[in-house]
Amino acid sequence: MKTLKDIFQELGISKVRLAKYLGVSRQMVYNYLELDDINKWPKEKKLLLFKLLDIQDGSDESFNSIKVNTEYLMAVENRLNQGVKNSYDIDNQFDLKGLSKEEQTLIGDIAYLIKEKFMSDNKNDETFFAIKYLYHLIQAMDNVPEIKYILGYMSKTTGFTKPEEYKFDEDKQFIFESILYTALTLYNNGGASKSKLIENHKNWVAEIEKKNEERLSRTQELKTIRVQALNELGYTEITNENAAEVFEKIAEIESRKV
Repeated sequence: MKTLKDIFQELGISKVRLAKYLGVSRQMVYNYLELDDINKWPKEKKLLLFKLLDIQDGSDESFNSIKVNTEYLMAVENRLNQGVKNSYDIDNQFDLKGLSKEEQTLIGDIAYLIKEKFMSDNKNDETFFAIKYLYHLIQAMDNVPEIKYILGYMSKTTGFTKPEEYKFDEDKQFIFESILYTALTLYNNGGASKSKLIENHKNWVAEIEKKNEERLSRTQELKTIRVQALNELGYTEITNENAAEVFEKIAEIESRKV
């Protein structure tokens, strides 16, 4: 008999999408797939599965009759998309016009996983801050290319991506992954202690504080220049009508310092 795991692997259906289709958590999908008999599934979920795969029942004959070809793939994909749309319509939350189908699916999967984390019985303060820090990573990604390499490394380490796959600058990604592997190996094998790293950590903190001070100073400088530009032009605030003129004046004031 073909197992459900094999069938879903052939179809390329992720646990996340299947969970959304069935209206359950991702962990529950894992639990269902570990059962040795489809009849042990809840009746409602079992019927949804039969509908998705277009089979009459959970017999060996039904599963063995499944022939995964292009036509079958498209039919399952259509049923899956419709079922997911009915259970969770991401379009109600975001304007996804102009995005590809793959991009829309990714946004939906991320939103679903985050919601699942927050609804988990095991959630705690660490859950919130982990998701918050992930949000910060996404915000900073354009200015810190190493973030992409970190995410790629973790995707490879956890088995989601092939280790020799490079989607960014291959040389830089290769070097960064090698360094990160060395550091994490040292960390996991107990080769680094807090006492040995105190000085490094102090230097790191000092560097961050210096950058924050420079950023704060620059922010204050821009506020001062903005006020000066408004005063010189005789305005009290920036509006849609005078924005272009004010920004041009700000650029002029900054150029005086060169």
